[in-house]
Amino acid sequence: MPAKDIFHDTVKIALNKGGWIITNDPLVIRYGGKDLFIDLGAQRIIAAERQGVKIAVEIKSFIGASQINDLENALGQYIVYRNILEEIEKDRILYLAISNKAFKDIFSEPIGHLILSKNKLNLLIFDPRSQEVKQWIS
Repeated sequence: MPAKDIFHDTVKIALNKGGWIITNDPLVIRYGGKDLFIDLGAQRIIAAERQGVKIAVEIKSFIGASQINDLENALGQYIVYRNILEEIEKDRILYLAISNKAFKDIFSEPIGHLILSKNKLNLLIFDPRSQEVKQWIS
């Protein structure tokens, strides 16, 4: 099993504060005999719906030596997970969880705008200090 991101517990706390129930830590998905590990699975029950909303969350810190390399790795992983979830769990929405600093440093720049628009990324932006979700981008 892969190592947890440094913000793993922070994102769990932020999701719990937002009314999400962590259902899987990690969320293990199997495809073609291969096991993949998405950091978190969560569900939020909506009063009007009995089923609620299910999400999968891949957490990335973007603290490596190269933010572009971190972006390449995160994007590749996100696309693989999204493609598999679309096949085996269509009702679960995948989010990439990043800190508000990573969002400002990367995704508010032209390269980030391009990656967001071309790849239809769903982002969960959190504040590590307050341990709260600050923004959802779908």
